[in-house]
Amino acid sequence: MQTIDRETFIAAMRRVTTSVSVVTTDGPAGRHGATVSAFCSVSADPPTVLVCLHGGSRTAGLVGDNGVFRVNILPAEASAIADRFAGKDDADLTDRFDGIETTGDVPEIAGATSLKCTVTQTVTEGSHLICFGRVTDVTLGRDIPLTYLAGEYCQTPTLEVPR
Repeated sequence: MQTIDRETFIAAMRRVTTSVSVVTTDGPAGRHGATVSAFCSVSADPPTVLVCLHGGSRTAGLVGDNGVFRVNILPAEASAIADRFAGKDDADLTDRFDGIETTGDVPEIAGATSLKCTVTQTVTEGSHLICFGRVTDVTLGRDIPLTYLAGEYCQTPTLEVPR
């Protein structure tokens, strides 16, 4: 099978606007979280989502071991939280959650729209682990999500989100 080169693929994907989410997990294996842009709905019957995590990451290992995760779709003003969970503060912190307001057994970030999930299946594809999760709880956060385009956080037009 012929494929394109990595740089061309990345250039194409940088032209797609995505919401910015932090995937968190907690349980017997431990607590951790990571910023992701690859998250989407799979099915409404039953409610199911998927997230893509770098296969060698601590978060991917813990999600697999704990069997639960939460997708926290960050509000527009939360770029510092996105940076934190992307590892930008790791040299200065031992815990990415330090100073971040969370609730719940699987960390829910204050202000985020969050979906708590039980892992139903994982698939390894290339460098990533794709985690499918059955949604067991939802919290509706602030209306406007943080978005990412061309390597930068960007503003989403202000829209009234239906409730």
